[in-house]
Amino acid sequence: MGVYGFLRLAATLAASLFGTLAAQAADTGVDVDVAIVFAVDFSTSVDPDTADLQRNGHAAALTSPEIVAAIGRNYFGCVGVAYFEWASPGRRRIVLPWTRICGLEDAEAAARVIRSNGDTGFSRGGRGGTSVSSAIDVASLLLDQFPGNADRKVIDISGNGENNDGLPVQSSRRNAIAKGYTINAIAIPTDSENPGYHLASYFADNVIGGSGAFVVTPTSLRDYAAALRRKLVTEISMNIGPQFPPEPQSAGKHPKSAKSRIE
Repeated sequence: MGVYGFLRLAATLAASLFGTLAAQAADTGVDVDVAIVFAVDFSTSVDPDTADLQRNGHAAALTSPEIVAAIGRNYFGCVGVAYFEWASPGRRRIVLPWTRICGLEDAEAAARVIRSNGDTGFSRGGRGGTSVSSAIDVASLLLDQFPGNADRKVIDISGNGENNDGLPVQSSRRNAIAKGYTINAIAIPTDSENPGYHLASYFADNVIGGSGAFVVTPTSLRDYAAALRRKLVTEISMNIGPQFPPEPQSAGKHPKSAKSRIE
């Protein structure tokens, strides 16, 4: 498929996505401190153990005392969250439409939806490759359609591989940054990962961007939930306004104020 054909397909899929959201989304109707889209990898490479980590990790993080306290300390005391799963272009699934979280009760309700509707990793056939670019594009469209006002807007990528399908990831990153959105990531380690290769470095060089962007690296699969909590506390607590940092000139030369790595 040529580039123009791919773009027409992407436009059709976007229209379909937001037709679904119009029927599903709960209208937040109020201001929030930050709107966060959780973009979670459910490609063929995501096995049941990794799927469980992502699904249960996000649910546990949202209801943790650290996150609930961080939400309450902010100006409005509320955040907006949405959760969708992605793989190759056109392979995406909304798990949690836009939902306002202003305390533990709201967080627990959102966590129940994620736990019950999130991917289990048992039906991986036919999902294709890993399109991080598509994940950023869909997340960006979700933020465009956020049904309220947000001080900051963040895309949260969770994935275990490089962009290997769809459009180049750099153009998707540039488009999201140009809108004032921040892209953060959590790089999931795999058992087969080359000891000399670090997915977090790829994410830092090619995926994350915007004001205060960072990538979190779990020390092991077991550390995923704890790393995600650290990441969310940072995102929710950052008292920064929208900025438009320049695109890095070359990989590995990111301004420290805009790109960082948290272990």
